[in-house]
Order: sequence, then structure tokens, then C-alpha cells
Amino acid sequence: MTYGALDVLETTNLTNHLLIAMPNLLDPNFYQTVAYVCMHNESGAMGIVINRVMNVELGAVLEHMQIEVTSPSANSLAIYDGGPVQRERGFVIHRPAGKWDAMLTLDHDIGITTSRDVLNAIATGRGPDQVLIALGYAGWGAGQLERELSENAWLTTPVDLDIMFNTPIHKRWQAAAARLGVDLMLISSEAGHG
Repeated sequence: MTYGALDVLETTNLTNHLLIAMPNLLDPNFYQTVAYVCMHNESGAMGIVINRVMNVELGAVLEHMQIEVTSPSANSLAIYDGGPVQRERGFVIHRPAGKWDAMLTLDHDIGITTSRDVLNAIATGRGPDQVLIALGYAGWGAGQLERELSENAWLTTPVDLDIMFNTPIHKRWQAAAARLGVDLMLISSEAGHG
């Protein structure tokens, strides 16, 4: 099977959307994940998984980076497994966007920052009101995400800030699908294509 026809497939730009893994997506990197798409264009897409936490908290990362912590709540912030690409690279998704050294601003006043200054601010209690800190990201080459969407590997929905920042981590996958009226527990991972 060739994917030449997919070159003309028009797909809405999914920047600032959530990708919800369908139950038939068995890749261990993405099984039952929700990814926030922070960039999607003709060159490909980049997303950060928002429902998998690592076995490390921010305090340990800040200590490793030799950043002094004066805000007790900073130490216990979860670190997310953002995806299989560049797992040593950190990303801070936050609201409000504010002004940071290396930041991409998205809709809804969401920023994604990769610079140390935002971590310094979080460590001293002067950071953004809402933060999600991840190591690594998910990446798709040109046409790859569109192909996976055509194969029913993902559902998509515009970003829901409540799901991203407030919903308990273990409920985000089902909560994101529920926004679309989909109960993922009723979909078989063995579903065929008719």
C-alpha cells in the first residue's frame, strides 16, 4: 500500500490540540496517552505527552541543575515523560505565557519554555500559575501524523486546559475522549476496519 494519496489529504492544523491514543495504538511509547500538540505544519508535528509521570520529582532535577529551591511546593512537582525523543531535554508547558528567554506562545495564553529562567522562577515561587514539566517529546515526520490519523490511531480535540492542568493524571486519557462523547472502555483494541 502506498501513501501517495495522503499527500493531498487536507488536515486541519492540530497545533494546540490534544491527541488521544485509540485503544488499538499498542506502541508502548503511546499506549493510552494524551499528547499536547505544540507544533504541526507541513514538515511534521511535535507533541508532549501529558498523562505519564516519571519516577522523579522537580526537586531532584533542580538539585541536579544546581538551582536553589526556596518554594517548598516546587520540590514535589511531577516530571512527565513527554515522549521518546530527546528524553534529556526539558519542556515547561505553562499558563500564563509570560516572558521567558526561550518560549513559544500558543493560543489560550499557553507558553512552552525550554530555558532555565522559568525553572529558576518556579523554584522561588515566582513562576507561572499553572505548569506541566516534561522530559522528552513526541515527533512525527512530514505526513506521518496525518497517516496515523487516517489509520484511526488517534482522536483529536482542541486543547482543554482543565484536562491538561487540573484533571488527575490517571483520568486524562478517558476525560479527553469524553469531551468528544467517546468512552474508550467501550472500544475494542481488536476493532477491524470495514
